[in-house]
Amino acid sequence: MVAAHGLRYVRCMPTTTSTDSAPRIYVIAAHPRWRDSRVNLQMLRAAREVPGLDVNDLYNSYPDYAIDVKTEQARVARADLLVLLHPIQWYSMPSLQKLWIDDVFSYGWAYGKGGSALEGKDLWLVATTGGPEESYRPQSYNRYFFDAFLPPYEQTAALCGMRFLPPLLLHGARRASAGEIAEHVAVFQDRLQTYPEWPEIQDLQECASCAVPETDRPAGQEEA
Repeated sequence: MVAAHGLRYVRCMPTTTSTDSAPRIYVIAAHPRWRDSRVNLQMLRAAREVPGLDVNDLYNSYPDYAIDVKTEQARVARADLLVLLHPIQWYSMPSLQKLWIDDVFSYGWAYGKGGSALEGKDLWLVATTGGPEESYRPQSYNRYFFDAFLPPYEQTAALCGMRFLPPLLLHGARRASAGEIAEHVAVFQDRLQTYPEWPEIQDLQECASCAVPETDRPAGQEEA
C-alpha cells in the first residue's frame, strides 16, 4: 500500500524464519552508570531471566564506542521485536545508544534504496525519567507533555518500516518506592514473555514506511 509523500505501509508481523515459532526479541540496554541505576539495572537483570532473549548491555559490550556493525545487524535481523531500554537523558537516549542507531541503522540496509532489513519488525521503547510525570506539563519545568519527546523514536521506526509500540515508562525513577519499581519490573518481564500477545497491539495501525528518494542520497557523495 502506498500513500502520498512517499509514505508506504507494510504488514507488521513476526518475521523469524526459524523453525521455532516463538518470536525473537533483542533487548538493547544502555546506561552509562549502571552502579547508580535504581530501575534500569533491575530491568536488565529481569530481561536476562527470560529464556530465549538476546540481551545486550551496550556499555559493557562497547566501552570504547567501537560498535561491531555487522554483528549488530545480524542480531537485529534475527529479531521480531527490538527493545530500547535506557534512561531518558536530556530528553533523548544515552550517547552510546544513539551511536548504535547511527551505525547499525545504515542507509541501504535499514532504510533507503535496498534498505528493507527492518521492515515489519516492532520497536519498543522502555525508558525511565528522573523527573516525575507531573514535571512533563506545560506549567512545569519540562514544559511539554512527555509525548512531545517521542517523535524521534517514532520517526526512526517509520523510516525503517517498523511499528512503534506504546512505550513502557517509569517517571520519577529517582524517588520511586521499592514497591513501585518491583511492580514496573514485573510488568516489563511479563511483556517480554507474552509478546506479541498484547491487547493494544491488535489496535495498532500497520507499519508506516517512509521512502527516501534516491536524489536525496546521491551515490558516491560524501556525508553531509
